Amino acid sequence: MALEPQVKQHATGIIRRLNRTYPEVECALAYQTPLQLLVATILSAQCTDERVNMVTRDLFKKHPTASDLAALSQAEMERLIKSTGFFRNKAKNIRACCETLVRHHGGDVPRDLDQLVQLPGVGRKTANVVLGTAFGMATGVVVDTHVSRLSQRLGMTVRQDPVRIEQDLMAQVPRKEWIGFSHRLIHHGRQVCKARRPLCDQCSLADVCPKRGV
Repeated sequence: MALEPQVKQHATGIIRRLNRTYPEVECALAYQTPLQLLVATILSAQCTDERVNMVTRDLFKKHPTASDLAALSQAEMERLIKSTGFFRNKAKNIRACCETLVRHHGGDVPRDLDQLVQLPGVGRKTANVVLGTAFGMATGVVVDTHVSRLSQRLGMTVRQDPVRIEQDLMAQVPRKEWIGFSHRLIHHGRQVCKARRPLCDQCSLADVCPKRGV
């Protein structure tokens, strides 16, 4: 279904503003390999990127490969990642994910969305992060809490479900912009369009934002 002209124009205006405001923005998670980004993204659920980076700095230094991480006991993994929150479930998923990578993918992260989402602890958001950021593959738009909140405030969606939000954004944002758009919207959500007290007077999108829910 073709987008209405005003919807397309609205989205185009937002994309251009974000590109000008954050021309060099990148993923805030520290990583050196696709595997490290995958693990860091799993750890980032309900946790700040700063905290994740503090934890993974030591974790990856001592256990850099999927084999290394899979060999850790549940108790040891929990101890190493405890400060990221929900550590028991995260530890279970990371160990199972790495065991699956070793068993079925030679320890490497597959460059395929369907294979990625079959890994323990990996949903579509995590798969999109890894494929887009580590491999430069635009398989979708990353929808985290920032993207959900901002896309609703900006009038790009009225959906609540992340999958439906992603569908709306993929329809409005050109594929070549999917990766950068997510990074920029996340950065804008952290720096300006905050959840409780958005800094509307400092926002480069203020004049095109309907401020839904604000």
